[in-house]
Amino acid sequence: MSLSVSRRLAAVTALAVAGLLAATSPAALAAPTAATAAPTPPDIPLANVKAHLAQFSSIAAANGGNRAHGRTGYKASIDYVKGKLDAAGFTTTLQTFTSSGATGYNLIADWPGGDPNSVLMSGSHLDSVTAGAGINDNGSGSAAVLETALAVSRTGLQPTKHLRFGWWGAEELGLVGSKYYVNSLPAAEKSKISGYLNFDMIGSPNPGYFVYDDDPTIEQTFKNYYAGLGIPTEIETEGDGRSDHAPFKSAGIPVGGLFSGADYTKTAAQAQKWGGTSGQAFDRCYHSSCDTTANINDTALDRNSDAIAYAVWTLGAAATVPPGPSFENTADVNVPDSPGAAVTSPITVSGVTGNAPATTKVDVNIVHTYRGDLVINLIAPDGTAYLLKNSGSDSADNVIATYTVNASSEAANGVWKLQVKDVAAQDVGYINSWKITF
Repeated sequence: MSLSVSRRLAAVTALAVAGLLAATSPAALAAPTAATAAPTPPDIPLANVKAHLAQFSSIAAANGGNRAHGRTGYKASIDYVKGKLDAAGFTTTLQTFTSSGATGYNLIADWPGGDPNSVLMSGSHLDSVTAGAGINDNGSGSAAVLETALAVSRTGLQPTKHLRFGWWGAEELGLVGSKYYVNSLPAAEKSKISGYLNFDMIGSPNPGYFVYDDDPTIEQTFKNYYAGLGIPTEIETEGDGRSDHAPFKSAGIPVGGLFSGADYTKTAAQAQKWGGTSGQAFDRCYHSSCDTTANINDTALDRNSDAIAYAVWTLGAAATVPPGPSFENTADVNVPDSPGAAVTSPITVSGVTGNAPATTKVDVNIVHTYRGDLVINLIAPDGTAYLLKNSGSDSADNVIATYTVNASSEAANGVWKLQVKDVAAQDVGYINSWKITF
């Protein structure tokens, strides 16, 4: 995980999954029907994941004790992952960039087949800090994503969506590699990515089970998996904006992921439901030389690796459905700072037969200096409010997001409104545009 700090299987395969969303294209995903049910996700062998970690550890030991950007250990790590993927039948691309006067590398691996206009991407950063081998941060995520990709090959998975995997360089210097990748994509290629799943630190020795809350469908997919195991989860807040999902989210791509905790302290309540030691960091070796193969909780690594496969299999198999008619308001509406009143932006919908669908899509583009202050609602023609976003610790600017709303009890035609309220002082912004799709 980056050093920068923010401001503020089987038991679950029957659970229904709604669709991933994209701002305009590709179309939203629908839950698999009985006729198109997702294939059963495999159990990811913990021994295989740990074998990759052992390789990363050996690489670090042979290259000055780390796998940091610009060091030989990082390039050797990339070469190791690429060799495994090439042998498994992936099409790999080594992308280069420059940071801090050194060449950096991203590795992109595409699995043949699937809808090229609807890409499900999973990724992790492969670099360590210079202080150590970086086995939990982030050998754990990198090894689990690698083994999930290899499981795709072993099982001959033929998903509906096109599967892509990425390993990022120079994350520890400020998400450099993932930013370079996203920024280098043409707009048409960005629009094809229906979701990006990020895995950064998933084997912490005193683990928590945290789920990103950025995209509701991806979030629910991971919650479904853990609910099937009877394990409670919490919303991930420690890493907001600090890992490689951030550039994708800023580009309007739906994101999600898992996290087992870094240097925040586990509370007594968390220890009661997850085990471990309260009053101690989730990872006492975060960004330290002791982040070695001994710094891994096997149970957390095993569960999270299986959760990755569950998400890839489930979301990757979801069917695409064409969007219905869309209506948009591009007029700017100023959002006054708290304690100012809520503001609305209206859209008049006409010519749509019947009620709104259960997968009504709302695309929101709000320019704001701190989105954690904003409460956003969709107001139906009859005045019913549907909460899209609550205030919280999502420490970043702007809201560029897509939400699904079950508005099936509402007549589609009429005046729909986006309502925005700033609930805390010292930040300003405006509604840039919004769109509703039936």
